[in-house]
Amino acid sequence: MNQEKSRNQFMISGILNIKKEAGFTSHDVVAKLRGIVHQKKIGHTGTLDPDATGVLPVCLGKATKLCDIIGDWDKTYEAVLLLGKETDTEDTSGKILEEKEVTVTEEEIQNIILSFQGTYDQIPPMYSAKKVNGKKLYELARQGIVIERKPCPVTLSSIHIKKIELPYVTFEVTCSKGTYIRSLCRDIGVKAGCGGCMAGLIRTRVSSFRIEEGFTLSEVEEMRDRDTLSEHIIPVDKVFSHLPAVFVKEKGEKLLYNGNPIAVDLYEKEPSAERQNANEKQEYIYTVGDRVRVYDSHHNFIGIYQLQENQVLKPYKLFL
Repeated sequence: MNQEKSRNQFMISGILNIKKEAGFTSHDVVAKLRGIVHQKKIGHTGTLDPDATGVLPVCLGKATKLCDIIGDWDKTYEAVLLLGKETDTEDTSGKILEEKEVTVTEEEIQNIILSFQGTYDQIPPMYSAKKVNGKKLYELARQGIVIERKPCPVTLSSIHIKKIELPYVTFEVTCSKGTYIRSLCRDIGVKAGCGGCMAGLIRTRVSSFRIEEGFTLSEVEEMRDRDTLSEHIIPVDKVFSHLPAVFVKEKGEKLLYNGNPIAVDLYEKEPSAERQNANEKQEYIYTVGDRVRVYDSHHNFIGIYQLQENQVLKPYKLFL
């Protein structure tokens, strides 16, 4: 137990906003980071194709519990669509299956692309990490096996056309978890009647993590050598800054550290940023099911709790 505490004291915990470069898989990034920071407990928040670049939040230490949560959040991509070609991988790295003349006008392709805004049923690509009957699709695809895939609902909350130089179209899309941009390019091509595939992809945002604030692996290495890396590690609780905070009183900390529910008399609510007047603090109005950030009396972040009946707080995700 003491050895575990000692390891945790020297372990980096938080999130690094990595700007992934082409040629690296998400697993490659994690492996290289382990070598750079000399720490095993690191995980990524969702796969990004080797040829794709951009935002890949990487969780370190206690923050690895965030991997599945961040992976569920909306993402924004800048994609390049190539019309007139269909490939087995649905991008330009694959084998060409069919080529057709591109006859759509700029106005027509713009309207076709924008028609995908909203929710639609998307068939995932064969070359993907999605599992069917316990097997990853790309493992089957590499054996030359193509199986039927069930369409999955995906939501494209916004689409913005950035440039049209037919047969290429560059567009920006914000989408839900599970959206394959390669498959979106395929579907646009089908609707245009000439086929299509993805010619380029940059992930520009994952929730609050933006490409402008990201770092390449070489930059992370430089920060380590300059001993400035800690300045760029994002604390776990900052990811949940949109949630109100509560602070457990000292008399309730034993229950807190053991992961027990916390009664209303054992914590204090964070005052709202808005106040009725200069002398009166206005508290958030809490309802059953709300989630809050929970800290101990010394303002150490403990985790996310959910409000139950009688204002009892029950652990939802602990970061002890």
